[in-house]
Amino acid sequence: MLVKRKQGEAARGRLASMAAGIATKTIDRRSFLRNSGLAVGGLAALGTIKAGMTRQAEAGPTDHSRPIELRKNICTHCSVGCTVIGEVQDGVWVGQEPAWDSPINRGTHCAKGASVRELVHGDRRLKYPMKKVGGQWQRISWDQAIDEIGDKMLEIRERSGADAAYLLGSAKFSNEGAYLFRKFAAFWGTNNVDHQARICHSTTVAGVANTWGYGAMTNSYNDIRNSKTIIFMGSNAAEAHPVSMQHILTGKEEQRANVIVFDPRFTRTAAHATDFVRIRPGTDIPVIWGIMWHIFENGWEDQEFIAQRVWGMDQIREEVAKWTPDEVERVTGVPEAQLRRVAEKFAKERPSTFIWCMGGTQHTVGTANVRAYCNLLLATGNVGAMGTGANIFRGHCNVQGATDFGLDIGNLPCYYGLAEGAWRHWSRVWDVPYEYFVDRFDAVPAKGGRDPRSPEQNMNVPGIPSTRWFDATTIDAEEVDQRDNIKAMIVFGHGGNTVPRMADAREGMNALDLLVVADPHPTTFAALHERTDNTYLLPVCTQFECSGSRTASNRSVQWGEKIVDPIFESDNDYAVMYRLAEKLGFAEEMFKPYEMVQGKFSQEPTPESILREINRGGWSVGYTGQSPERLKAHMANQDKFDLVTLRAPADADEVGGDFYGLPWPCWGTAEFRHPGTHILYNPNVPVKDGGGAFRPRFGLERDGETLLAEGSFPPESEIEDGYPQFTMGVLKRLGWDEDLTVQERAVISRIGEFDEEKIDAVSWSLDLSGGIQRVAIEHGCVPYGNGKARAVAWNLPDPIPVHREPIYSPRPDLVADFPTREDGRQFRMPNIGHTIQQSVVDRGLHESFPIVLTSGRLVEYEGGGEETRSNPWLAELQQDMFVEINTRDAESRGIADGGWVWVNGPEGNRARVKALVTERVASGTAFMPFHFAGWFQGEDQRGNYPEGTDPIVLGESVNVVTTYGYDPVTGMHEGKVTLCQIEAA
Repeated sequence: MLVKRKQGEAARGRLASMAAGIATKTIDRRSFLRNSGLAVGGLAALGTIKAGMTRQAEAGPTDHSRPIELRKNICTHCSVGCTVIGEVQDGVWVGQEPAWDSPINRGTHCAKGASVRELVHGDRRLKYPMKKVGGQWQRISWDQAIDEIGDKMLEIRERSGADAAYLLGSAKFSNEGAYLFRKFAAFWGTNNVDHQARICHSTTVAGVANTWGYGAMTNSYNDIRNSKTIIFMGSNAAEAHPVSMQHILTGKEEQRANVIVFDPRFTRTAAHATDFVRIRPGTDIPVIWGIMWHIFENGWEDQEFIAQRVWGMDQIREEVAKWTPDEVERVTGVPEAQLRRVAEKFAKERPSTFIWCMGGTQHTVGTANVRAYCNLLLATGNVGAMGTGANIFRGHCNVQGATDFGLDIGNLPCYYGLAEGAWRHWSRVWDVPYEYFVDRFDAVPAKGGRDPRSPEQNMNVPGIPSTRWFDATTIDAEEVDQRDNIKAMIVFGHGGNTVPRMADAREGMNALDLLVVADPHPTTFAALHERTDNTYLLPVCTQFECSGSRTASNRSVQWGEKIVDPIFESDNDYAVMYRLAEKLGFAEEMFKPYEMVQGKFSQEPTPESILREINRGGWSVGYTGQSPERLKAHMANQDKFDLVTLRAPADADEVGGDFYGLPWPCWGTAEFRHPGTHILYNPNVPVKDGGGAFRPRFGLERDGETLLAEGSFPPESEIEDGYPQFTMGVLKRLGWDEDLTVQERAVISRIGEFDEEKIDAVSWSLDLSGGIQRVAIEHGCVPYGNGKARAVAWNLPDPIPVHREPIYSPRPDLVADFPTREDGRQFRMPNIGHTIQQSVVDRGLHESFPIVLTSGRLVEYEGGGEETRSNPWLAELQQDMFVEINTRDAESRGIADGGWVWVNGPEGNRARVKALVTERVASGTAFMPFHFAGWFQGEDQRGNYPEGTDPIVLGESVNVVTTYGYDPVTGMHEGKVTLCQIEAA
């Protein structure tokens, strides 16, 4: 069952006929693998032959005179960061191999990685710019596209304001592309800019950053080899992050590690577990409190760690005491003995690590879930050392980097918040007056009795999350706290089938005055709607067709070398943004720091020069030491890095002493040669070697207690206790300001406007010279300070995580005890989750819709699935959208395995899919993957794509059925639990 989703042979007739129309000749899989250079390495990655039979990439016999060049790039699917070697001959990508020297993938690929070459030369690519005219797609030129799009954007800006244009970016961007897109939004004058992190780990970033400082993975995939107990919570790494499993399974074998999987569904990851714990969807917090009840009850907590490095754990203890084993079982369905066993192993068989993914984040309590996970780690002292930590497996190839660089409605690049000081910092980096940006933002009138906002106030207010852009398009303008509704969508690399309430999203698309989709493949944004005009498709190339860096989930930054030039009439993100900025009138200011070169159709900035600007400004998270030269040296010397520690020996040429990919924070300038930080918050090694501490971001004391660490500090620190962040004033009080160079002092003085009080306030994150960071580290100190992690986050809606039932809960009895939060206004719009939840209870919807529906990933496809379902070698593996239904539920409904069924949602929408009858899901629970689109409530949408660009495999989207519900902190949707009814079609 765990090897195949179905018994019997896969049906091939439909796919074969489809593929025949795509390729110039019929080709079987073996021929494809041979011709694409995958016949050995790719098959080895898929487990069909022994590893000993594989070979490294090298130029073989050829009929052409020119040699084969090998070029390295990074797989454009999940966030593991596997290196791909492209074999290029005469400018054509003729074959590929996984990188044998990469410490991340070690010569392996998953199914998606093994077929990425198809993304570049695939016939389903969008080949040239197109627009809709009278409902028909027409080919146009780049010049026409840019002119018409720019004119329409300026018209909308004049009529409805800058906020009326929604800029939806992508985790598929390079770091430089993501940064440039956020910069573009700033010059346009809006914070309505977002990307995929909103729907995967926005709640992680908020929850983790509000606990101990930064919102990122603390350790690495490789470091999990050191763990002795591993918990997966809502993470199916075997399918979502397959290459990561090589590290996990090796660690399991070598450490005899416990692998514990919490999930409503018996996944392929659960098949590798030493203990599988089936939970009711949406009950993560009671499960965690249930584990911690046993830990506190038996005195298994790490008391010294808590005393030195944690604030507020006593308040958590009080909340945990309410969750007795009986209460936990009542709410979650997990028996006492199983949770006690898990608790004892996690607390006593250390080091322990906690892994989570979207199963834990896509909830109305997503941020609170993450905070509960963090508290379990803090209670057991499992943060800041090898084999421990919050190992957060992110979804897309650069979702970490795109988040880092501010493709977010609430941040500027590198997590500088929306505040005057942050805007002034980036104004200095961009060499543009602060007042320029004030002038670009809208004034917002008073609406519904709410106060108006000046442009300066508006630039400090978060935008509308991508989970709700369509609401801001269709609801009464008086309910939207900006000048007008959203009128235009500019979408770079994002699928339209990725959030719940797709029927409402469709109405939002129909209501727009302008829709622009920039992508290698037309997405659901191009095909779902009924638009007839003012709709444009721009063929932006893949990341294999341009150079730039990307950040893996473990914070390692890797440089991708352009493998081939953009094919067809496609162009890269940098060039397209430049041309659009030029049309809109701000290219001269926005692009003036960059080295400009002639690209395929126009001038474009080099990614190296964009990264150097990032290095000049990214002090807050340590994106200053990863120069282009250092990153390229790492890619050229991958074999120098240790598989487990990720560190190169001190005597290694060019990379001596570095951690692979210079994982941030990589403090100081490139010349300072900080090695990067493999493990965050680690006080066991000197700061100069990647050590650290928790970041005191929220003051120095609370309720009369210190928020600074007590008796915990990195080796070689000259301050042997906790301390605040470093500023010029702190350096002066310590007498360390004498260590600054003349040049560093001059920069700090200019930032402080030559006013002594302002100079003293210049901090480690605003000092463009890097002097404050350098001096702090040379004295053994962490630039951001040495504080305690917060078990209680008083600035969040629920300072202590509280269980709240999903909006569409199957348990009205528990809704009475654990209701969702009251209605309120968040992110410029109302959130009416409480009203909807009460209506669900009042109407008794759990009786008509008795099955809990959850969703997740498949190994064959990625994200919204448009590009992977357009790949014939992946499409062959999974040809139908399906719902997993338990055998008893299927029998009682007369549903046969492989038969067509309707999945009916409680908001009046339905999806026609095939049934997979299985014991993987419990009775009363169903599962659907989220990679499909192209059918909408039983109707085939294939004809809506431009001819020849429709994905090979189409299917209903689970998000036609998923429903209302939003996390109050981030706007994350409730994608992992709703109600449904399933019936034979």
